[in-house]
Amino acid sequence: MAKKRANGEGNIRKRKDGRWEGRYTAGYDEKTGKRLIKNVLGKTQAEVKEKLAKAVAEAESVDVRRADEYTLGTWLQTWYELYAKPHLRFSTAEYYRRGIELHITPRIGDIPLKKLTGRDLQWLYKDLQEHGRLREAQKGRQPGLSDSTIRGIHTMLHNALARAVKERLILRNPANDCVPPKIPKHEMKILPPEQIKSYLTAADQRGVLPMFYLELISGLRKGELVALQWSDLDIENKTISVSKQAGRNSAGEPDITRPKTENSIRKISIPQDAVDLLAAEHQKHPSNPWMFPSPKTGEMYHPDSVVNIHKKILKDAGLEHLRFHDLRHTFATLALQNGVDVKTVSSMLGHFDAGFTLRTYTHVTRQMQESAAEKMGNFMAQVMKNKRAAERMRYISSPPLFGHFAVWVTVWVRQIRYPKIRTNKRENRRKSYDFHRFLELVAGLE
Repeated sequence: MAKKRANGEGNIRKRKDGRWEGRYTAGYDEKTGKRLIKNVLGKTQAEVKEKLAKAVAEAESVDVRRADEYTLGTWLQTWYELYAKPHLRFSTAEYYRRGIELHITPRIGDIPLKKLTGRDLQWLYKDLQEHGRLREAQKGRQPGLSDSTIRGIHTMLHNALARAVKERLILRNPANDCVPPKIPKHEMKILPPEQIKSYLTAADQRGVLPMFYLELISGLRKGELVALQWSDLDIENKTISVSKQAGRNSAGEPDITRPKTENSIRKISIPQDAVDLLAAEHQKHPSNPWMFPSPKTGEMYHPDSVVNIHKKILKDAGLEHLRFHDLRHTFATLALQNGVDVKTVSSMLGHFDAGFTLRTYTHVTRQMQESAAEKMGNFMAQVMKNKRAAERMRYISSPPLFGHFAVWVTVWVRQIRYPKIRTNKRENRRKSYDFHRFLELVAGLE
């Protein structure tokens, strides 16, 4: 009696063209209940047997019926609408949408999802590096996308394909096989301490001193700075509450949103000078809820408007170009250099943990380590100096008679007493030997 094959095990036969074929059940149609038959081909029976075993194992791990429905483009669109967009800020969701519609789908969107490989993605990244720019004005200056933009596209693809693995649409994530471009580290720029006075003087002349003074002593993000309201200031405790930021709503209009992470919701202590400046600023518009209202609209400043004011201040002061975000770096750098511990600086900046702050401001912490090493070296040198001085004092303060007595005892032990002890021991051993020899002689006489 022929052995019955297990369900899904498949069968192998030789075709008329000389090749071997293996067939297996990949699943069942939900509507008709009929089996979905798939096949593998090979030159030899052993080759087909190996392919068939692999295909059967994949069929058990992957929902083949649903996997056939998707190309990379259709799956990315499904993932974006169902999983990404509802849980992302508007700006991040737009970043993902542009990446999918402008860069990924036109290039490799037609590839069936189950056939997508890491090499397909690697070619995508290479093409984006060389020809990714869409605006004609930018193509002449730099035809390819930046490494950071491509890295962001890779992160998005990795998340979308990881979801496909969880839904059994593909067996493994092909993005794991890719080597995305590394983001180059640029030298961090700050506003030098000797230029801060000129910068604040120029800000004062433009009537925005309180805003930029607060920025330099708190390191707020631009969206957090413009979203501050008068109610966020605690005059008695000298703190600023950061619980919101300027962003965009689902319609793309300016709006107030929650910060990106829970760590960004925080209270920041500020000096009394800052409190006085903010109180004086509020007296200019006591009925306005915004801490820094726009003089044109009376509403919240747009974050980009603050950046433009910053550029004008630099120009007025005769200072070189510096990003607005570099004022945040200026605060962190000067705080660390002046002895504020990393944990405190991290909490004031709203970082996820102090480790991120350490990695971001390595140049400062390195200088702090060198300073600490120098201080410890000076301390230990002073300790050793004091130890040698104490030893000299102890020798000088010892009575001369005691010193002479110690020398006499040493000479007596080494040259007189110790030789006598050794001589006595040898004499005792000789006498003991003689006594035992005498007993042996007596025994022999007997």
